Amino acid sequence: MERSFPWVKGHGTRNDFVLLPDPDGSVHGELDPALVRWLCDRRAGIGADGVIRVVRTASYVPAHAQATEAEWFMDYHNADGSVSEMCGNGIRVLGRYLWDEGLAGDDVLWIATRGGVRRLHRGPGGSSTVEMGVPSGGQATAEVTVAGRTWSATPVTIPNPHAVAVVEDLADAGPLLQAPQLAPTDAFPAGANVEFVARRGPRHIALRVWERGVGETPSCGTGACAAAWALMRADGLPPGWTCAVDVPGGTLTVAERGDGEVLLGGPAELVVRGLVDPWAAGLLPVWTPS
Repeated sequence: MERSFPWVKGHGTRNDFVLLPDPDGSVHGELDPALVRWLCDRRAGIGADGVIRVVRTASYVPAHAQATEAEWFMDYHNADGSVSEMCGNGIRVLGRYLWDEGLAGDDVLWIATRGGVRRLHRGPGGSSTVEMGVPSGGQATAEVTVAGRTWSATPVTIPNPHAVAVVEDLADAGPLLQAPQLAPTDAFPAGANVEFVARRGPRHIALRVWERGVGETPSCGTGACAAAWALMRADGLPPGWTCAVDVPGGTLTVAERGDGEVLLGGPAELVVRGLVDPWAAGLLPVWTPS
């Protein structure tokens, strides 16, 4: 039995991922959370904010209903081994991999996710723009507490759940070493990513984010979309706006089309690849390839 398997690491504005090529679903099957945690460990493993198994939709049974719309499925897992609806930066890194490997020929690519099918447009220099769907929420208010301070927050779903809190200074959130507390709890039954957002100018914001299952990350694509959408709505802007979003790892562009679809644009890079042997880390008792 082959013990090692290939991996590729990439990032979008320093939000980084380990990609596991598995086109026909024969290498991994369902990923064991212990394997995901080991791969994402920045000292004992490769190091990443999440893992993306690259699998054809027809080869992944839970996604069979999406096979007629999208050839590829984004099997996304957070660094703690939990699954998430999708990842805005991750799907652009996945698209970059498919294009670079010759697995997708057109400049427009449909990719299935747990949050629905998304359309990705290839741009220059490895950049891309993804259609993220129509956000929901934005009406009810919630509260976010961290480092002994509490802010009101706006719940937004796109398709991951988010709590968007406006702050005077991004440093107000403190070191973000622990998960912010959310209230009321029934507003976020599955938890939420938390965005701390500061205004930089007209249609220009900056944010820090705490991601479910990961912690603070240098960037979050769905979080950038949620924050821009919430603040542009608060400013009374109709669909048609474009907003620059500064994150610790760079700058993303978020726009809302006239039909309400939110678009996320930015760079995606592949940086290193290799083979990994989970047996060497003592994962044999809990990880078995299908």
